[in-house]
Amino acid sequence: MENNQDLTDLLALDLGINIVDRRPYAKEVFKWQDMDLLPHSSTDTLLCEIFEWNGRNWRTTGNNLIGYLFSGDALNTVKEQLINTPKHPALIPDFEFTKDSMVEYGLSLPSLFNIGVNGNIKNAKSFSVRVNGVTKSRITNIDSPGIEILKNYSLFTQSKSKTYRKNIKFNYLSTSLFYAESVEIFLEKESGVGLDVSFQTQNVEVDAKIDTDTKKHFVLKYSGNQAPFAAKFTKGKDFNIM
Repeated sequence: MENNQDLTDLLALDLGINIVDRRPYAKEVFKWQDMDLLPHSSTDTLLCEIFEWNGRNWRTTGNNLIGYLFSGDALNTVKEQLINTPKHPALIPDFEFTKDSMVEYGLSLPSLFNIGVNGNIKNAKSFSVRVNGVTKSRITNIDSPGIEILKNYSLFTQSKSKTYRKNIKFNYLSTSLFYAESVEIFLEKESGVGLDVSFQTQNVEVDAKIDTDTKKHFVLKYSGNQAPFAAKFTKGKDFNIM
């Protein structure tokens, strides 16, 4: 189950849809994997970051669970372990954000991949972002630092119950983070329309396949410390307490 077609067929079967001669759409992949776009993209976004859900959008609280569970050298050790949590193939097919889905998700979507959009996406004839080679990191109860986090979390919910209820129980923890190996940008517009794209080039290899006034096709390949674009969120009260 390693190639895109096998994974696409499995997605289509599980969701009861028909996918022929196209990539799965982002909305289909997100539904299949029970994952959501992050509200921001940053290389310092870690597993166990605490988010709020207002019924429509995610918002980070600016806190991480480990800040409540550890202190001193133990906190620094667990933080380094989270930073270095290995990434593995996510076993989802390469997929596509269409122009309509980008309008729906808002202008923040391209920035999740360090893409700058100058102008209004709605003015494009066509605009899509294709996501390739998705990997993920996750916290588990069989590896460090997950073992230590879950053990301390169980103690924390009992010894600091007021803090737990106020800050964590009804909020959400990022228990998986998703990364793109590369993305492709396709933009087509009428001549003279004020719409363009730009890129952050640090740790990004840019391959310009087409770059004219009306058509653009760029491939951005990421390296080094990547920023995640999506996450799987678990409600605090449902976090797997050992």
